[in-house]
Amino acid sequence: MLYPSDFEIKIGFDRIKNLLKQECLSPLGESFVDQMVFTDSFDQINLMVKQTWEFRNILIEGLSFPADDYYDLTPELKRIRTEGTFIEKETLLDLMTSLRTITGCITFFKSRGPEKYPALYILVRDLLLDKDIIHRIESIIDEKGRIRDSASPVLKKIRAEMRSIQTIIDKKLGQTLQQAKKEGWIREDAEVTIRDGRAVLPVQATYKRKIRGFIHDESASGQTVYIEPAEVFDHNNDLRELELAERREIIKILTDLTDFLRPFTDELEKAYHFLGEVDFIRAKARFALATKSCKPLIQPEPYIRWIDAIHPLLYLSHIAQKKNVVPQTVSLNKRQRILIISGPNAGGKSICLKTIGLLQFMIQTGMLVPMDEMSETGVFSKLFIDIGDEQSIENDLSTYSSHLLNIKYFLTHTDERSLFLIDEFGSGTEPQLGGALAEAALERFSALNAFGVITTHYANLKLLESKLDGVVNGAMLFDSRLMQPLYRLKIGYPGSSYAFEIANKIGFPQDILKTAELKTGRTQLDFDQQLQQLEIEKEEISKKQTELNVADDFLAEVISKYETLNRELENTRQKILSEAREEARRIIDGANRLIENTIREIREQQASKEKTKRLREDIKIFASQLEEAERPSQSKEEATQSIPKEQKKSTPVKKAGIGKGDYVKISGQDILGEILEIKGQEATIAFGQAIIKVHTDKLEKINPDIRTVTTPTHYRTSKNIADEINSRMANFKLSIDLRGKRTYEALAELQKYIDDAILLGLPEISILHGKGNGILRTQIRDFLKTIPQVKHFSDEHIERGGDGITLVKF
Repeated sequence: MLYPSDFEIKIGFDRIKNLLKQECLSPLGESFVDQMVFTDSFDQINLMVKQTWEFRNILIEGLSFPADDYYDLTPELKRIRTEGTFIEKETLLDLMTSLRTITGCITFFKSRGPEKYPALYILVRDLLLDKDIIHRIESIIDEKGRIRDSASPVLKKIRAEMRSIQTIIDKKLGQTLQQAKKEGWIREDAEVTIRDGRAVLPVQATYKRKIRGFIHDESASGQTVYIEPAEVFDHNNDLRELELAERREIIKILTDLTDFLRPFTDELEKAYHFLGEVDFIRAKARFALATKSCKPLIQPEPYIRWIDAIHPLLYLSHIAQKKNVVPQTVSLNKRQRILIISGPNAGGKSICLKTIGLLQFMIQTGMLVPMDEMSETGVFSKLFIDIGDEQSIENDLSTYSSHLLNIKYFLTHTDERSLFLIDEFGSGTEPQLGGALAEAALERFSALNAFGVITTHYANLKLLESKLDGVVNGAMLFDSRLMQPLYRLKIGYPGSSYAFEIANKIGFPQDILKTAELKTGRTQLDFDQQLQQLEIEKEEISKKQTELNVADDFLAEVISKYETLNRELENTRQKILSEAREEARRIIDGANRLIENTIREIREQQASKEKTKRLREDIKIFASQLEEAERPSQSKEEATQSIPKEQKKSTPVKKAGIGKGDYVKISGQDILGEILEIKGQEATIAFGQAIIKVHTDKLEKINPDIRTVTTPTHYRTSKNIADEINSRMANFKLSIDLRGKRTYEALAELQKYIDDAILLGLPEISILHGKGNGILRTQIRDFLKTIPQVKHFSDEHIERGGDGITLVKF
């Protein structure tokens, strides 16, 4: 339900419809624009909006969709329903080309299936178009709209005879023409011409008796007569008869074709209805691209949560003038159903009101709307608006009386699913009385649980927020320093009219201003000043709160990252300890083999007691070193200090090929060690963190290159995780440039970039993707929606790149 009857004109939707018609390809689409109606059916609204959104994506992706030959053959189809009628060949050509377009549209959607474009697929799901129709038409008419010779055997024979006779006529006319030029009866530049459908020669009047034939016409001056030579007269008669026969045969062919088409007229009319609807949806999608419109989340209940909404007509106008439009953020819900907007004159109150009315109406007619795609909107059953001067001389109504009649109608028909929009509520009469009536009406609206937006200057209405349930104030912000409106709506507190400040700025006489201040009294002036101060203080508090929230979020993320890092370090430490113990066990296994070899050596060599005693002491020392290896935290130096002093004092004995610092391994073992020193026939070797002594005869020197490959991994230096994070933080940039990249390349690079940003706990980043056709921007934003850590993303400020850059907050 809409009120008043010219609701569309008041909100400017009539201009939107005119722009949509300009985007249509045919009268078919324009007729759908004319039929646009407001609906409160959630399912219908959702379907229409999704269809427009899907077609918008088709345009953005640059897919090849039929865009030619959108003809409306519906009137012709209705005409040929009557028996005995036939379709004209000129119309037949339009029928053929438009049916090809329809077939192309159907094939486009059916080939992609319901998964790709589910809402648009519904249009073709039950649509049938017999292929024989197009084949039959193509067999009769060619691309130039001429009936084919092969359309019937009779027509083919007639045309063959016509060509034969025409050849004879051309030949005889040519001979006569050349003879006449030679005799001087016809000018040298003269050619054969046509009069009354007959081929004739332009002969000078003086020589008209020289050529035997029939005179068909003469020039205006009478100097030239047009003669059909007697030699071709009979042939022209024969040709004329054949032309009439051709016409009769063509009518017969077209009549037979029409009889074939007649049973399919219902099917064909549905096909043209589909073509018109596709043209209409395409027009809405193109308009959406021109106004940067999107599909908000639609809910069945009355609800508004719009982010950065703009008036589409104002946007197009400002774009042409290279100006920016200030977006509005509006919220209406069960807790704040009625928004009272106040502020200075020319501050944007009425534009804000019209924006709300127009965008809601556009949504409920199936259009996309210019606002942030994270916005949400609901469905209202009734829309009312009272705006502008409704003075009526015919009905003897003043402006105020007309406003009262509108409010009366609103109060009578409003319910909890209604949205009323009232501009300058209570104005047009004595302020105190008008304000009282407006306050009483708002109390009734509040009791009815209706939704609404009003604009006003009345102070008593601004105070209703604390008195009435569901009422909230909103202010159109004003720069009190520069004394100019900011055109931005701020919900939560009332705005000041800045009457005296504006008057002072434009140079209003100071003495009159002072007198007005005295007449107004300090109470009202103090009220306005308090409003101004409240605006300033609340803005500052809001900024501080935002900073605190960002700081809290950042701190929470840092703590989370620290705890994660701490766990990773502990896990790494436990892994290193585990590997060290495993290495110690491998060394013990080697020690067991050393003991066995020592015993075997004693038996084989029948060593002396001194030799046996020394070997036993070596085994004790080795066992002691193995115990040291069980404590991984002990350093190599500490282990070295545990070697008995008497061993350190022994004199060095050089062995050819082996020396201090060389890397060796024990024969039969795979573990590598470094020689710390050689004393006598014994070498002190560091195997990792374990220190043992081995007879030099049992050692094998290892090539340094082999050592670098085979050294156990847990002895190599590994980069600390904290150092890695610090390095990433130092090299990380707060912006990534994806311009010129293919979609899959850009998304792969973006995935890694966002992972690093989340790891480093950054509050926000920016993605430079450029403007172009918007394809990369759309793909990037669809990808961002899948990342749980992304809190919000939007266009960058217009001065810093606008929609060519996406600002992401985590």
